[in-house]
Amino acid sequence: PVERLWGVGPKTATKLHARGITTVGEVARLAQPTLVSMLGLASGRHLHALAHNRDPRLVQVGRRRGSIGSQHAIGWRPKSDEDIDAAAVAIVDRVTRRMRAAGRVGRTVVLRMRFNDSSRATRSHTLPRATAQTETILGTVRTLLRASRTMIDAQGLTLVGVAVANLDNHDAVQLTLPFDSHTDALDAALDEVHERFGSNSLTRATLLGRNTGMQVPLLPD
Repeated sequence: PVERLWGVGPKTATKLHARGITTVGEVARLAQPTLVSMLGLASGRHLHALAHNRDPRLVQVGRRRGSIGSQHAIGWRPKSDEDIDAAAVAIVDRVTRRMRAAGRVGRTVVLRMRFNDSSRATRSHTLPRATAQTETILGTVRTLLRASRTMIDAQGLTLVGVAVANLDNHDAVQLTLPFDSHTDALDAALDEVHERFGSNSLTRATLLGRNTGMQVPLLPD
């Protein structure tokens, strides 16, 4: 149907249908001046090009995702601080490994929460410089969780999500603190172990015996 062409809305479709034009093939058989007389200069040229497989829209290249995130459904039962922290640790480990694998660093750490009544809340903090360091991002998430504790206690928590935004390429970031190289070296060593032996080959003590594998689609911003 002609409605499959990009830019053909109800008004344009009505004009075309009024002249017996209901398919893309019928549009393609019309000369451009005919379409222009029916729909106007811009729309006529646009549909004529699309009907002949010429798309006038600009092709956007080089765009990369604006954030990297993950989340974990933690069920309906009451959660202790340790339960929530364990979920946050597992998520941050997963997110920062993905960032480093993609050669990305980010400045804004976003905490997403869903409560027992299905309501949602988002908290974020922007770091002074971009990073993919697990401990730096985990520390920020823990701070955001502590600030949200009153809300969590009152409403119950069923899902925790973490995303890192304001991304940049790792090569674009300069090390500015003397201990950064040690932290990066630890992350790199752990990443190598996970890469060689699998994601479950090495884990934190706080995650032992816990199910950290359940993921659901990311909550919207």
